This record gives sequence, structure tokens and C-alpha cells, in this order.
Amino acid sequence: MGDIAAHKIGIIAGQGFLPKLLIEACKSQGRPFFVLALENQTDSAILKDVPHAWNRIGAVGKSIEILKSQGITCLVMAGGVRRPSWLELRPDFKAAEVLATLGVKAFGDDGILKGLIDFLEKEGFSVVGAHEIIGGILASNGNMTKSSPSPEDMEDIRRAFIVAKTLGSVDVGQGVVVQQGIVLAVEAVEGTDLMLSRIPIARERVKGLGKGGVLVKASKPNQEQRIDLPTIGLRTLELILDHKLNGIALEAKKCLIIDKETLIQRSNERGVFIYGVELEGQHA
Repeated sequence: MGDIAAHKIGIIAGQGFLPKLLIEACKSQGRPFFVLALENQTDSAILKDVPHAWNRIGAVGKSIEILKSQGITCLVMAGGVRRPSWLELRPDFKAAEVLATLGVKAFGDDGILKGLIDFLEKEGFSVVGAHEIIGGILASNGNMTKSSPSPEDMEDIRRAFIVAKTLGSVDVGQGVVVQQGIVLAVEAVEGTDLMLSRIPIARERVKGLGKGGVLVKASKPNQEQRIDLPTIGLRTLELILDHKLNGIALEAKKCLIIDKETLIQRSNERGVFIYGVELEGQHA
């Protein structure tokens, strides 16, 4: 595609804080952009004084027309998307074409995302990752905070990465919580926040298990790097503090940190670690 800075960016905005960061990054860089907002998904507050259009998620044909009419050739998809009911989806011809192409892959996130990218590229768009526009958003290798993992934390981190990569190989989740070698929670379709909410129930089942443990976020093997990278933000930090975990370990260069500077500052204030691990092969 060449230098993406030369292209007007189309932002397909889902839920969460990432679409807002992309808009701010484009503005600060003087980069032309346009937002395609998804009904019942995108936060309308981020669209004030922003060039945008609304469309429902199942109207793929109309979305393509809107983007092409704006001169968009480069797309970034940002933010979570709640899976719509069939009634909400109401697929148009283009959406039905995508679903037919996906077939059984439509039951797994990886298959859906890779199939969607293939479809968009066939329509003439290039797809880039949010980290290619927002500088410094990827997790770095090593310690990012004043606090660092203890030897016991490192053992939990190693075990959690093995579990995360094993589950990821069958397209299940991107997060695991381990304490004293015990897997307290794994992420499935519910997402990180609800996974963390199960920690107290898990601890009750293990006698003498108090505070501690780590949250690990890792990409799936063969993860599509342009969409749906594992992500943490201030809400993640609040939850690990609520549940008295010692810190968070992230796969370096393959996880996003939203509002990184603020998150690291607050982690330092509360004495928890944020630690990046650059993996070789599949496991830590």
C-alpha cells in the first residue's frame, strides 16, 4: 500500500476508548479521516465535530458505498463489537456474501476477522492496525512500571502464557488469571471484565488462597495483527486492584495499552506491575 500517511483513513468505530484515540491521533497528525459509526455500538460522544456517517452493522453494501464516496482506500477497525442478534443483523446482499464465504468460520472470532479483511481487500481497501497510526500503544518488552514481578509472579506468568496460547490455538479468549500456579479464570466470549469478576468465586474454592496472582493477556497463535489485538486500559487496572492481583503481564509487541502514560502512572501509584514478555515460539 505504500506510506499510509498519504492515505485518508476510514475508521470503523466499535465500542470502547480506542476509536477516540484514533480520532485524536489523526487530528494531531493532520491526517484526513472519516468515521463509519455502527448503530448500537459506537459511542456518539466521540463524533462531535468529526466527519462521520452512521450505518447498521448488517448493511455492508451501504457501508462500502459510504466509504468509497469519501475517497477512503485505507481502513482501520477499532473497538469491540457486540455480536448482534440475527434480527439486529438483517444482512444485506453484501453481508450475506461475506457470511456465505465464511461458512463454518463464522463461529470463531479469528475466522470472522480474517474473512472480513479478505473481503475488504477484495473490495479495494487496505486494512491497517490501530498501532500503525497511534504511536507507542503496543506493550514493550520488560518492566514498564516501578514495581516488578516477584519470582513467584514470574512462575504464574509462565504458566498463564502456556494456558493462554493453548486456548488461543482453538480460538478461545486472550486472557488468563493464575495465582500460585492455579488457574483462577480464563477469558471466553464474555471478555476480560467479566472474566475478572469470577476471581472471588474461584478463590473461595481454594483454602487459604488470599490476595495475589497475575492477569496475562496474549495474542492467539496466528493472530490477525491488524484487528482485535489483546487490549488493556484503565478499567482493567481498576479491576485487578479491586481483586487484589499483583500485576499484569502482556505479550510484548502484540498487545495494546490504551492511555498508556496514565495507566503506568496509576500503576506506579498503587504498586502493581505492568510487564511485557517477548515470546519465542508458542510459549513463555
